[in-house]
Amino acid sequence: TRGHLLHYPQKPLVATKPMQVIGYDERPAGQNYVIAILSSIGYNMEDAIIFNHGAVQRGLGHSSFFRIYKSICKQYLGGSKDRLTVPEAGIRGYHGADAYRMLESDGLISTEGAVTGGDILIGKTSPPRFMEDYRGLEVRGPQLRDTSVSVRPTEVGMVDSVFITKDIEGSQLVKVKVRSHRVPELGDKFVSRHGQKGVIGMLVPQEDMPFSASGVTPDIIMNPHAYPSRMTVGQFIEAIGGKAAAIRGEIVDGTPFSNEEPKTLQEHLLSFGLQPGGREILYDGQSGKKFEAEVFLGVAFYQKLHHMVVDKIHARARGQVQMLTRQPTEGRARGGGLRFGEMERDCLVGHGAAMLLKDRLLEESDSYTIYVCERCGRQGFYDVRQRKYTCSTCEGKSDIEPVTISYAFKLLLQEMQSLCLSPSLVLAKEVE
Repeated sequence: TRGHLLHYPQKPLVATKPMQVIGYDERPAGQNYVIAILSSIGYNMEDAIIFNHGAVQRGLGHSSFFRIYKSICKQYLGGSKDRLTVPEAGIRGYHGADAYRMLESDGLISTEGAVTGGDILIGKTSPPRFMEDYRGLEVRGPQLRDTSVSVRPTEVGMVDSVFITKDIEGSQLVKVKVRSHRVPELGDKFVSRHGQKGVIGMLVPQEDMPFSASGVTPDIIMNPHAYPSRMTVGQFIEAIGGKAAAIRGEIVDGTPFSNEEPKTLQEHLLSFGLQPGGREILYDGQSGKKFEAEVFLGVAFYQKLHHMVVDKIHARARGQVQMLTRQPTEGRARGGGLRFGEMERDCLVGHGAAMLLKDRLLEESDSYTIYVCERCGRQGFYDVRQRKYTCSTCEGKSDIEPVTISYAFKLLLQEMQSLCLSPSLVLAKEVE
């Protein structure tokens, strides 16, 4: 139901014979990036990549994201069926007039309309699911349900196309394709053909990027620490081959065991007045000063991955909680909370931030008050006749005190009781 389309794909400058056999040149899935291997300003630590913003503005890494929404008009026993229409106010599950503003009279949205999360793409009504919904004789007809299809809450885009057909059972099938333009931004993931994946750590204006004496500015700056432990020497050889291919105007053969040897590629670079190892003298774009060390500069084939920050960014203030644990739900799709885990807790413990710990892990999570017997330490219950809390074990011979705990801890106590273990709590006076 989803797909990505790169806007300006390029043939790899270093290709192999199997790639020619399968026709990869006819449908490439990446672009040739000018890469510099340099520690630079620190924004490419831990596999991050520094991107040339000027290259991005010229179309580097741009893509379109497509998602298909579909709906089937089913037929039910008794002659009732789903209908494509603009739902009327008052039916069950009505989304509000604003959500249906893009629909035409047939219940379908028109193409090339801008949509945001919650907008209805396919207007549909369905008959009641259960017999109780018919409400007896006083209602003229059954209470319809709104089963319209809407855009996902976190997505925006343009309606690309609307497709109407029938499925294998003869039911009417409607598909709506929504298109959104994706420009590389901080957090988007890219990878070379050697498994060197990384996210964008910084977008630098072209005038601030390093440049060579001949005026070449790299598209990306990689960290040299990404190579020694992984031993991806193939990327160095590919970058040298890509550099030679770009200069001589001819694709380099990189087929394993039957390729153009690195020595041949180095001779090509020498013939064009470049260093055979791919190193060049670069100048700092901000100060204009020459770097003390020579920097490796080459051309490598990079691919854009599905992991984009716009699909993952998530925040919430308050929202749903789970029925069992009474803690916030998990996951972006359900509008869940962000997990404050064990290591995050240990950071606050190390700082001695007791009030913050209590606020995050108790009061704003799953605070719950139970009533505990002072004598035996077990949970009491509310006696309706006596109108007070009492202990079934001590039979009202001791006092019952309220204790505020995490609901998850209360759940643990009850689960232990289900295993024939009877935990008891030792109460102490609260410190003022």
